[in-house]
Amino acid sequence: MSQVGKISFAFVGLVLGFVPCTRGQEKHIKKSDLPPAVQKTTAQQSVDATVRGYTQEMENGRLEYEIEMTVNGRSKDVSIDPTGKVLETEEGVTLGELPQPVRAALQKKAGAAKIEKIESITKQGKLVAYEAHILAGAQKSELQVGPGGEQLDHEE
Repeated sequence: MSQVGKISFAFVGLVLGFVPCTRGQEKHIKKSDLPPAVQKTTAQQSVDATVRGYTQEMENGRLEYEIEMTVNGRSKDVSIDPTGKVLETEEGVTLGELPQPVRAALQKKAGAAKIEKIESITKQGKLVAYEAHILAGAQKSELQVGPGGEQLDHEE
């Protein structure tokens, strides 16, 4: 093998070695795979809900579990740490339900793109942001604004 071939082969191996690490490593699991404390929290959080599934993933270097559900026809996803503590809740909302400054900010940021879905993001019991899933042509993306429609310093 030539020197260029060896370098190319090594580069491909290096890149493939990093691919799993760069993804969230989200893994679909069964309810029975959840730790007991997480099972208890999911039972409390899923009252009157239809559970769509459970996942586990490494998020910012820590293990998290997520329960994906539908409540009254709307999505609700709850992230939980291994001790059973709720870390984050994302709940589906409609554009019409948003406070006017939030609605205006999301529409302005979306521009001509179609807003497909909006979620409120709550951390530690406090509303921290609204997230809109948008579609511009075939390009999907997300954008966020603060609870009052303000620009965020960082993504939540």
